[in-house]
Amino acid sequence: MKMTAAVRSAKRAPLLQVAKSAIATLGAWLISSWLIPGPLPVFAAIAALLVVQPSVNQSFAKALERSIGVIAGVVIAVLLSLLLGPQSWVVLLAIVVAMLVAWVFRATPGTGNQVAISAMLVLALGSSNPEYALDRILETLIGVAFGLIVNALVVPPVLTGPARRDLGLLGTEIAASLDRLADALLGSRTPAQLQGLMVEARLLRPMQTAAEASISAGEESLTLNPRRAARGEIADMRSLLDTLSPIVTQVIGMTRAYFDHYDATLADEPTVHAIAEQLRRAGHDVRLAVQIADIAPEPAAETSTIPALTAPLQLKPPASGHWILVGSLMEDLRRIRGELVGDE
Repeated sequence: MKMTAAVRSAKRAPLLQVAKSAIATLGAWLISSWLIPGPLPVFAAIAALLVVQPSVNQSFAKALERSIGVIAGVVIAVLLSLLLGPQSWVVLLAIVVAMLVAWVFRATPGTGNQVAISAMLVLALGSSNPEYALDRILETLIGVAFGLIVNALVVPPVLTGPARRDLGLLGTEIAASLDRLADALLGSRTPAQLQGLMVEARLLRPMQTAAEASISAGEESLTLNPRRAARGEIADMRSLLDTLSPIVTQVIGMTRAYFDHYDATLADEPTVHAIAEQLRRAGHDVRLAVQIADIAPEPAAETSTIPALTAPLQLKPPASGHWILVGSLMEDLRRIRGELVGDE
């Protein structure tokens, strides 16, 4: 592991985020200096800087964390100073007491650290009389409020792009996996090819996880966000993911069943040809669902706008000893059809 990995991010934060943090910090400093004459408004600047987060919802959570932490820390510092006097060791005692109080109330790590830091700063930077403490609380609330306002008004980010990309890639790969399995059913495969087919199917799971994370981030970015135009788009993507997620499980299961029960005579089984055709139809309908949602990574002109799974597949018992595999594939196909067509 490189030493720089501990201090450098994989990618830069958006320049807009830096600009918002700077505006919030400078504005909170100036407003606090004007409203509360006296010491430098360090508490206001720190509060505004910490409150500006990638989303309004995260900013609101950070604002609560910062406000509660500062109020508790300031109160602890004032009480200890009044009881024990202006001794240097009182600062150390205040830090310990603040950490214990946060532990007793099961505060989050961020809130607990804020309580201790606020208590230390009040005792280290200035007087600890009640008037001074009240000014620092008001100063913090000004910084918190200004940071929230800036983050809400200056183009709050809506993370629909990554969600659209990851969901589109998932749907396209599901369709490709169905097509690959259909092709495999109709021909012979070497052990290496079988293993590759299984590996490709299993890669659907991390893609599903990535799509879930991206959509959750998009939903979170819209919480408390005044820009609500994308809310319907995120809801549609969540609905499509709910449809595709069970299909991921079915595709992996079908591929595993084929891997476990493969033999060279499988392509001679008449029912397997019908199943392969249904797999291609299911792949078509997955692509169609992705295109209708307008999240396809690239257009696929060969996909018809008419659903292909128009009727359930009816099969007679297989003529050979492949009935275990055929039955397993049929059950998974039934479930895929239920997700895509809504017909159980």
